[in-house]
Amino acid sequence: MPWKDIRPMDQKIKMISDWCERDDNITSLAQKYALSRKTVYKWVKRYEAEGLDGLKDQSRAPKQCSNKTPDDIIKVLVAEKYKHRRWGPKKIIASLENRSPNEKWPAPSTAGEWFRKLGLSRKRRLRRKVPAYSEPFLKCSLPNDIWSADYKGQFRTDDNRLCYPLTITDNRSRYLLACQGLFGPRYEETKEVFKATFREYGMPHAIRIDNGIPFAARNVTGLSRLSIWWIKLGIVPERIAKGKPEQNGRHERMHRTLKECVISPPAASLPEQQERFDTFRIEYNEDRPHEALGQKPPASIYKKSDREYKEKLYHPEYDPSFSVRRVWHKGQIRFKGVYYYLSELLCGESIGLKEISDGVWQINFSFQPVSIINLHTKRLEPFESEYM
Repeated sequence: MPWKDIRPMDQKIKMISDWCERDDNITSLAQKYALSRKTVYKWVKRYEAEGLDGLKDQSRAPKQCSNKTPDDIIKVLVAEKYKHRRWGPKKIIASLENRSPNEKWPAPSTAGEWFRKLGLSRKRRLRRKVPAYSEPFLKCSLPNDIWSADYKGQFRTDDNRLCYPLTITDNRSRYLLACQGLFGPRYEETKEVFKATFREYGMPHAIRIDNGIPFAARNVTGLSRLSIWWIKLGIVPERIAKGKPEQNGRHERMHRTLKECVISPPAASLPEQQERFDTFRIEYNEDRPHEALGQKPPASIYKKSDREYKEKLYHPEYDPSFSVRRVWHKGQIRFKGVYYYLSELLCGESIGLKEISDGVWQINFSFQPVSIINLHTKRLEPFESEYM
């Protein structure tokens, strides 16, 4: 008689009843109930030891599990998760391994399971992947090759004052060099933050920026007072294409973390918000593991630049292949009998002109190409990569 035709418990009780009445031996019981002799012996033995309770289904889980996470390890995981609520299991485990490499920590997947069981994790919203951008990061092989700078979107603190966070990072190590809350993206305040950063960390070879103020200006050269100052310091300003924030993706990703950790919700005032920024910067640089760095914190990769900051600015110099002109007080130059307007920000500065093709002249401010004179159209044009 197949077991699936009736309730298993009823079948077990009937079989034990037959055994107790001694009507059948083990072999005949096995044949009668379509079981193996081993199974019949098992249920008889359980009945003799525990009575009817012994016939109930028992858990198949092992009584001892050698791979079970020890309670003291779970307590450490939970404490670390409460300390860093926005970190996932990979970062939690990596941080613990960095601090206590001799301890046997569970796999990130195991830690994630415990966080889910204890209600400490949340399901992440799926995000669309952005294709990796190859330039200029291919040449960013060492710390201080390229920095990135930007203003994180402004927001109001609880006292209804606007806060504009100015952030500066090193592209190779992801080290957060500065995170300063300002009342506006003004030139003088921005310059002071960069001065302090240069004094502390030295200078990079290039700074990656967008096309907003005060990093760029709406003139044919794109140069602002800030970028002119950088060029005179020997720093290349690299502007991303308009509407292409993914070209500065590493910096944008840091901004997302910054917003989650210290901006949502904002603090009561700018000084209190700055305290949050300072605390975040220390944690981000020294504690938070970064997956792109092999789960190491940025501070373990970054080192100061050997290009020391000096107050004295470089005066643009040009090799003999350039024809040198001085920018007039109205921001104009005269070339081949025609006046061309560059920018009043360059008044009094010397610029270099070099013919790069028939009737097309490249204009440089120091080492930086800034514009093109097209003698065929008698017009000044922005410098584009097609002329390179």
